[in-house]
Amino acid sequence: MPAIADHPLRYALVNELHARPFPALAAPCMAAYVAIKEPVEAQNRDRGRDRAHLIALLDRHGSAHPQPEATHFSGPIGRAELKWESHTEFVTYSAFSPGVSVRPFDPAESGVFPADWIAAAPGKRMVSLLVRVERMPASHDDMLAAIDDWFVAESLAVSAVVDGAAVIAGDFRIDPAGQMRFAVFVRDGVGQRRIGRIVQRLCEIETYRAMSMLGLNRARDLSGRLNALDPRLSDLVSALDVMDRSPEVLLDDLLKISAELESLAVRCAFRFGATGAYEALVNQRISVLREERIDGRQTFSEFMMRRYDPAMRTVKSTETRLKTMLERAARAAELLRTRVDVERSAQNQRLLESMDRRADLQLRLQHTVEGLSVVAISYYAVSLASYAAYPLAKAAHLSKEAMMALLVPPVIAGVWLMLRRIKRSMGH
Repeated sequence: MPAIADHPLRYALVNELHARPFPALAAPCMAAYVAIKEPVEAQNRDRGRDRAHLIALLDRHGSAHPQPEATHFSGPIGRAELKWESHTEFVTYSAFSPGVSVRPFDPAESGVFPADWIAAAPGKRMVSLLVRVERMPASHDDMLAAIDDWFVAESLAVSAVVDGAAVIAGDFRIDPAGQMRFAVFVRDGVGQRRIGRIVQRLCEIETYRAMSMLGLNRARDLSGRLNALDPRLSDLVSALDVMDRSPEVLLDDLLKISAELESLAVRCAFRFGATGAYEALVNQRISVLREERIDGRQTFSEFMMRRYDPAMRTVKSTETRLKTMLERAARAAELLRTRVDVERSAQNQRLLESMDRRADLQLRLQHTVEGLSVVAISYYAVSLASYAAYPLAKAAHLSKEAMMALLVPPVIAGVWLMLRRIKRSMGH
């Protein structure tokens, strides 16, 4: 092939497909898993602190450090194999140890993550669980008896997964030691990669379930604010056709409601979007397990349908309600703007009518002034003309009064014609 330049991200994008391989696990074994999240603004956290916390754990065992700016790492810590991943809002630590304890789900098995190290984490523990992987007992009844002994029957979920390669069980409860627990019984001959995928998906199901349910608390808080704003918005919309309330007062109330709704939408947008993404991941991870029912027991998908889906529907309905109220506020603003425009048009019409009346009065006044002007100018013109005509009147034996009487009509006519000509010339 001819030489061609590679895109600068070509190798990085391909390597991302292989960045987080599933662990290879051999039964029996134990997996301890922890997810740590900053309580506030976790997506904008200082990720350098996460790596420093990882390095502190590695240094306890003299293990190698991750690459700078790494978002995933795998390496040994004592007898266990550590897997670390940095996600958008949280970091996860998985430690896989060969063999299982005599006491099922012994709290000591979580000691691979020391308590003082957990306490120093840059965030809070969001998920902490133990996964016990055993070989499938020879007796089906012995397996079910162990499951019934380890978990709470009321919330127990059990199913055969991955075409019957394993049986998984869990009750989604936190035990007195602060751990959630899952059991995996693996048939003989199942590959280590397949076991690793099953364990990894159980950890992911619980992690994404916990992360998605953060949206439920946000939805409950938001519902309280929407319950307070909804009547105010409804009253405001109802008042749009009441003429005794000024548009200025209505507009001020509407702006306050709209501003608070927009603020709530901005604060909840990320969490609701993340909740939808995490919910999709939970359902996808359960789907790929390809569950089969065991002795009429509740499966993981059925557990989620009864216990988890209602919470997600609450989040979605609250998000929809917020969007609906924002749209109602926008429509109210349009209606209010229309009312203001109509009232403004009426005011402009009244103003034009008032201006017409004033113009008519000014025209009448102008005509009156013009008439008075003709009289005033004629008076002075007759006085001036009488001085000029007086000698002629005396020669004609006319009295001064008769002479002035004869001068009045032509003088008035001349003044009127002069003013009319001036007015026409100014009009052009």
